[in-house]
Amino acid sequence: MVATATITLVSPSPASAEAPTSSVVVGPTTVQRGQTFTVEHSLYNALTDAAIEGGAATLYTAETPLTGIADVVSCPGALSCSSHVVSIRGGVGDVAPGDSRKVTFTLRVKDDAPLGPVTLRHQFLGENYSFETFDGPVLTITGGTTAADLGVTLTASPRGLLTSSIDYTLKVTNAGPAAASGIRVASTLGNGLRFTGSSACSNPSGTKVVNCAFPSLASGASATAKFSVATGLLTVGPVKTTAKITQSSVADPNPANDTASSTCTAITGLLVSC
Repeated sequence: MVATATITLVSPSPASAEAPTSSVVVGPTTVQRGQTFTVEHSLYNALTDAAIEGGAATLYTAETPLTGIADVVSCPGALSCSSHVVSIRGGVGDVAPGDSRKVTFTLRVKDDAPLGPVTLRHQFLGENYSFETFDGPVLTITGGTTAADLGVTLTASPRGLLTSSIDYTLKVTNAGPAAASGIRVASTLGNGLRFTGSSACSNPSGTKVVNCAFPSLASGASATAKFSVATGLLTVGPVKTTAKITQSSVADPNPANDTASSTCTAITGLLVSC
């Protein structure tokens, strides 16, 4: 009888997939100018024998620099975050072999960001070693709202103890979300006051209105203008000047802060307090 041998072949179990060195979760992927979106960026040091020194979660966009599209609002999980020439980075320090880090970026789309789709790219970047750059999801930037919450304040200050002159300062702020241009503020002078001059404002002849123009104001920005008035010799008592935003290139969703006033008191024509 001939002996036979049976050989059994056993397929090896598939190895578990290693974590990618860089991965992101983005939301939302369609975002308007002036709005924010988040990028949850996970990093993994796949090296077995070396730490990543000075590691950073690094974001790019393929078609145009990310720094021209968005600004950093916050980056929990990072030691610091900053904008570089074409990228936004969140530093995570040294990362040992097999260790991981996570940075959650909140980014705000610029008011003048280019519209349309852009491909987000991401990378685990280090001072001594940099891993592969991956393509993330496509972000779609839309025009967003054409509204800006403008506000105005008005302050007054006498020029001295014995003076009939008052200096007014107008401050206009833009709380966004959009930029605004062609802003105009009209100030109505109180009784007994007359316009004496300004480098930024004008006073139509024969009126008690002072017009101040602000050519443009980005979201989050502010600007000031000053003008001077004089009290009449017979002016006595409180004099109230009111400022109001009367014109802008975009709609204002909060008109409640479009008006401001300041009251001074003339004790005599040469003694004014504000």
